[in-house]
Amino acid sequence: MNLLFVLEYYLPHIGGVEVVFQQLCEGLVRRGHHVTVITSRLPHTSKKEKINGVNVHRVHSLRNRFAFALFGILPSLKAAKNCDLIHTSTYSGALAAWVAGKLQNKKVVLTVHEVWLNKWKEFTDKADLGAQIHNLAEKFLFSLPFTAYIGVSHATTTDVRALFPKRNVRAIVNGMDYAHWNPAQYDGEAIRKKLRLEKNFVYLGYGRPGTSKGFQYLVEAVPLIQKQIPNAKLVLILSKSKAYKKAYHSLIEKIEQVKEHVLVLPPQPYNELPAYVKAADCVVVPSLCEGFGYTCVESNALGKPVVASNVASLPEVISKGVLVHAKSAKAIAEGVLAVRKGKSQTFSNKQFSWEENISQHEALYTELA
Repeated sequence: MNLLFVLEYYLPHIGGVEVVFQQLCEGLVRRGHHVTVITSRLPHTSKKEKINGVNVHRVHSLRNRFAFALFGILPSLKAAKNCDLIHTSTYSGALAAWVAGKLQNKKVVLTVHEVWLNKWKEFTDKADLGAQIHNLAEKFLFSLPFTAYIGVSHATTTDVRALFPKRNVRAIVNGMDYAHWNPAQYDGEAIRKKLRLEKNFVYLGYGRPGTSKGFQYLVEAVPLIQKQIPNAKLVLILSKSKAYKKAYHSLIEKIEQVKEHVLVLPPQPYNELPAYVKAADCVVVPSLCEGFGYTCVESNALGKPVVASNVASLPEVISKGVLVHAKSAKAIAEGVLAVRKGKSQTFSNKQFSWEENISQHEALYTELA
């Protein structure tokens, strides 16, 4: 098949969504499909190139993720002329893909990572007006009739089905690169020595510092944890993306009150991050929502117990650890203490296969073609 993907970001931009579509696109190429990606152009990247068999066409969009919704229309329209099917993703690429599909009479599949309708104020640090604008934009996007919808977890799929009970909605759960997160490849003790944490009980949080990730509650839990585990040290690896500048500085201000018990590190290269996770005694995922919950899956793959919020997809992806109430510093502290005492719960051993993920996408494309 000749497949067109219209995506807000693609390689070399790295994030959970980018990893998902890299694996899918390259996997489809390995199976003999022709794959083209229309995406926004990042600084110091080529306008056109082939990455592991995937044809990548980049579009100037003023370095603004939302502008791609408009600037991506014409290139998508041209590329759609000779494709069999278009696949896009929430949020900014979806409009360009839908317009191209409509004008070229092509079917369009939308992958939904999370549904935030009427929750933008709760899940972000945006002012009332900003939250309302984003909510309206999401509502507009979901008003467009796509051919089929994919949820990246069963929790997300349930949310999408609630919105579209009569549309073609199905779950195709994300895969996981277990080779990259193989504990045998990384030396956690070397990281502990490097950070001078050999004698500490280390609990780790990593990811973007947006409000939805709940790190503010983890920081509030620090004094409670110190009372029970005097040698505990919180290590935070936080993204410094401009998109989360306000949230990052707000979190740093909160950390000032307990700074002797917290170590803040910059983002680590993807190839080195697993070693830092392996260095921890447990990982905390205090999210208010999660479309799939890669942090939880990655940590468990490295053999680390996770203290995770009992929300959205996290209960379905966790293998070992403790589930706690969201938005509660007390619950987080109790969860960390339970791990320290060896009282982690073992859930079913879940495996998330990329080959199965790709096969399910392939079956959907064939069904729709």
